Amino acid sequence: MMWKFMWPHNGANTFVLTSGENSVISYSPECRLAYIQCIFEGLFLPDPDFASVTMKASVFATFFGVFLTCTFAAKEATKRTKKAKLYIPQIDCDVKAGKIINPEFIAKCPPGCQDAKYRVYGTDIYASFSSVCSAAIHSGAIDNTGGKILVQKVAGHAGYRGSFSNGVRSLSLPRWRESFLVSEPKKPEQDLKVTKSAAVPDTSGKASEQGDTVRKVYQTSPVPMPTTQMAATTPTPTTTTTDRFSTTPKPTTTPATTKTTTDSAAAKPRPGLHRVRDTGQVQASQGRGLNTGCKVDLSFLMDGSWSIGKRRFQLQKQFLINVVHALGINTAGPLMGIVQYGDDPSTEFNLKTYTNPKDVRNAIEKIPQKGGLSNIGKALSFVNKNFFSDANGNRGGAPNVVVVMVDGWPTDRVEEASRLARESGINIFFVTIEAAAQNEKQNVIEPNFVDKAVCRTNGFYSITVPSWFSLHKVVQPLVKRVCDIDRLVCSKTCLNSADIGFVIDGSSSVGTGNFRTVLQFVANISKEFEISDTDTRIGAIQYTYEQRLEFSFDKYSTKQDVLSAIKRINYWSGGTSTGAAISYASEQLFTKSKPNKRKIMILITDGRSYDDVRVPALTAHQNGVIAYSIGVAWAAQDELEAIATDPDKEHSFFVDEFDNLYQFVNPLIQNICTEFNSQPRN
Repeated sequence: MMWKFMWPHNGANTFVLTSGENSVISYSPECRLAYIQCIFEGLFLPDPDFASVTMKASVFATFFGVFLTCTFAAKEATKRTKKAKLYIPQIDCDVKAGKIINPEFIAKCPPGCQDAKYRVYGTDIYASFSSVCSAAIHSGAIDNTGGKILVQKVAGHAGYRGSFSNGVRSLSLPRWRESFLVSEPKKPEQDLKVTKSAAVPDTSGKASEQGDTVRKVYQTSPVPMPTTQMAATTPTPTTTTTDRFSTTPKPTTTPATTKTTTDSAAAKPRPGLHRVRDTGQVQASQGRGLNTGCKVDLSFLMDGSWSIGKRRFQLQKQFLINVVHALGINTAGPLMGIVQYGDDPSTEFNLKTYTNPKDVRNAIEKIPQKGGLSNIGKALSFVNKNFFSDANGNRGGAPNVVVVMVDGWPTDRVEEASRLARESGINIFFVTIEAAAQNEKQNVIEPNFVDKAVCRTNGFYSITVPSWFSLHKVVQPLVKRVCDIDRLVCSKTCLNSADIGFVIDGSSSVGTGNFRTVLQFVANISKEFEISDTDTRIGAIQYTYEQRLEFSFDKYSTKQDVLSAIKRINYWSGGTSTGAAISYASEQLFTKSKPNKRKIMILITDGRSYDDVRVPALTAHQNGVIAYSIGVAWAAQDELEAIATDPDKEHSFFVDEFDNLYQFVNPLIQNICTEFNSQPRN
């Protein structure tokens, strides 16, 4: 019996198999593949008359088999893709953010990164040469057991504030070229739901393309808020953000303390909070909120002289009350005390007396005017010696700030008292009301007293008010400046608190060309410091068998003058008596150093000394000189270590060629700053 395969010609959904006896078996479409497989296996023998049909069936079978194979493979690949996990690399504890080129990355830190040898610079925002994992522990993103972190690079800052947090001591740094933030990686379940708001107009022109805008209404109950989040000037701000893993912006998720609405009538101002314009801080009104981002220890020098009069004295008190509420006095943020001056200064209350705006306001309202002259110089000396002490509530890690209220002009000199206060770590602001008119300037004891009292930083530390009745207008600008901790660098730092003496080898082995390279190295170091008669001062000595004072600490008081003087140094040529040069530097430079300055000697040499260096170096160390030795080419390692302050490995450097000296500029400055920040404050 021969079976024959017949395709239907009427578009039916079945096909038939027939035999010579005209038996018919119907097959559904699901059975077609089974039949075709039988043909290949020899179970059915197609009739020769149906060869063309069999060929068609073979082609169909081949195509369909390939199709099923590809479909199956695609499904398996999809399953594998779904199961694949993001690979997160593990980094060591000593890895610094600056060594990783990615602007944003996720990494895994190992256990044990809390060790003090992994140094961190900054608080919340860290300098890029900090240990990434140690900074993560300091910020609270992980603990000492390690874990996953998200690192985001940001621009460099003018200053980094050190602090102690989560078992890690971070150090301060005046400035650095790059910073980073560290946090826990964002998890999908942490995203909060938001509702779309069609009532918010599209002001950007791209909102319809980029995502749904949301309307945020803060709860009416006061809550502490992070310093990076501004209080709203309107009840319903519209914001969008961009997911860091996608190019498509999406709506900002509201914090846990917010809710969303599409009804503009429901958006009511939040009572108890107002914004200090452009300060970047949420400020507390009536003492109901906390400003923890502005952690400063603040002293106001209040003018109580008779020249101010009773009415203006009351205006001054109201101004101070307004500042108190704008700051949001609290133990985790700004603290404030008041010293009233006249003939003599006296403390009305210190930093730890009151710790909330209400109590400070009540205390200010009760202050009586003491009268007398306007002896501001005497008041600054008093504050410098007495106010910022542990007994009076000084917190150590918070910047010390003095705001001097001046009616007209002082009746004594302020320059020397201000300089000593700044060099003790105090940032001084002057608020001058109704300054001397042109016909009154002959009565001013010290012309330009404000410029002599504050840092010369383009007016940042001084505010002039034309009238007592417009004093309220400077509340917000003053609070903004006082809370701008990154710019509070007028106090003593590693860059403005030293007398640095360069001791330069001018022997014959150096050569004229290499000597110019050494001078460029000296200039590159010098220009990183804040140079003035009250800040860092620079001196230089050149030596061979003999010694020559190129210029002393008090010779030049501006950075440009110092750099020009370095450029003018002439190459001497001769032998190498390094020990005698160290003794000469101790006598001619560092004996004339100011008592409150750090004495730093940087010695550069290219060979072994003809005389002993150990005794002169030891004498210098005992006299408080911090010595750095930099050897080039044939310099003797044992002498470099003897010259350097202990630990000598952190104070001595060696390079094989003069052209590579530039590599030591940043490490040297970083070491100077690290050492400074590790010292107890005066």
